[in-house]
Amino acid sequence: MNERTNVHPLRIADARMRIRHVFVRDLELEANIGVYHREMGQLQPVRINVDLTVEEMDGELGDKLANVVDYGAVVDGIKAILAGGHLNLVETLAERIAAHCLEDTRVKVARVRIEKLKVVPEAQSVGVEIEREAER
Repeated sequence: MNERTNVHPLRIADARMRIRHVFVRDLELEANIGVYHREMGQLQPVRINVDLTVEEMDGELGDKLANVVDYGAVVDGIKAILAGGHLNLVETLAERIAAHCLEDTRVKVARVRIEKLKVVPEAQSVGVEIEREAER
């Protein structure tokens, strides 16, 4: 079996390890995504979920946004990726979102789930979920 060294289980909120869980749930946006002819040039709804394992910093938060991972910046980054033009694969979108999240050095693990909501009539959604760990 070929094990990938950059995929590890997500560690969610752990007081002893000083881990905070930051998440975005059920973000629904329009995306220009897909490989099929019927999807080209068409916006379609996608649902995005992001779970981040964040290392808590020493000291007090001081009630300052700069001292935490900003989920608003995560959402803005996702919107910017989608605004960048057509993507063929949901896997590509998931990888780009994970990479964006991991740019913040406090983020240790990013789990990203992408669902296309209307591509298969018999299914509520289809998609992919990935998990990536910072290589620092």
